[in-house]
Amino acid sequence: MELGVALPTSGALASVANIKRVAQEAERLEYAALWTYERLLRPLAKILPGPDGELQRLPADYRETYEPLETLSFVAALTERIRLGTSIVDALFHAPVVLARRFATLDQLSGGRVIAGIGQGWMPQEFATVNVPLKRRGAGFDEHVAAMRACWGPDPVEYHGRFYEIEASELNPKPVQSHVPIIVGTNGEPGIRRAARIADGINPNAFSYEQVAAAVDTFRTAAAELGRDAASLPVIVRANVPIVGNALGEGRPLLGGSPGEIADDLKRLGEAGVDHVLFYNTAPDGIDSHLRLMADLRSRVG
Repeated sequence: MELGVALPTSGALASVANIKRVAQEAERLEYAALWTYERLLRPLAKILPGPDGELQRLPADYRETYEPLETLSFVAALTERIRLGTSIVDALFHAPVVLARRFATLDQLSGGRVIAGIGQGWMPQEFATVNVPLKRRGAGFDEHVAAMRACWGPDPVEYHGRFYEIEASELNPKPVQSHVPIIVGTNGEPGIRRAARIADGINPNAFSYEQVAAAVDTFRTAAAELGRDAASLPVIVRANVPIVGNALGEGRPLLGGSPGEIADDLKRLGEAGVDHVLFYNTAPDGIDSHLRLMADLRSRVG
């Protein structure tokens, strides 16, 4: 089981100094990857259902969010081995040639350490901001992935689709990796089946053991039915729950709690076919506590 950790690019710990500390400590502890994500804006409108059914605003952590690829470029210069991933970038908010070039540049700067995690996006306000219709999702996402792969291939690059056009051109730099892995952030069955067809892995959220196990089974079965080597396609699960010093006991969320409790969950998920878990959580009492818990968790997982 591989472990990944999010860089503090939003929320209370977000700062250049903390990004540097987490990146270098994660590499020292031999975490497998560092992760960032994209959020364009935090609308003033109340758009998320709350526990009582009333709509509420996005969490305050989204008031400030560092750009993912710029952050990873900074981190590439501070590290040597740890992989650099996005979980996720909303692909449809970017022209394929622009996003492909940014990933390729990061792959060059990092010596071939990029994991290109992308998704379709969901927030209407963000789609309106970039002047892209929500209906672009689906077929437009398929085309976007195909166009990016074309950009990473040999020159001349050329792509002609319904939504995107690239006239025959030289398009560089190319990535260091001969095949940049694309993982798709998705939770529903249609998205998981789409990823089995067009991507190199999936990146679901961890809501429950049963939900994660079902996602693994759906993804690998669909990939095998398409003639793909399903076992080689990673399932990278995202945990948006707290790591704390003391055990939470019965009723705790999957992958939440103390490092000892989380280690038990990781073993069970590994047996279910999960390859990598990335932790998008920060300790509630500051960066020093967060780094100690990172070290404790890593020591419990071989």
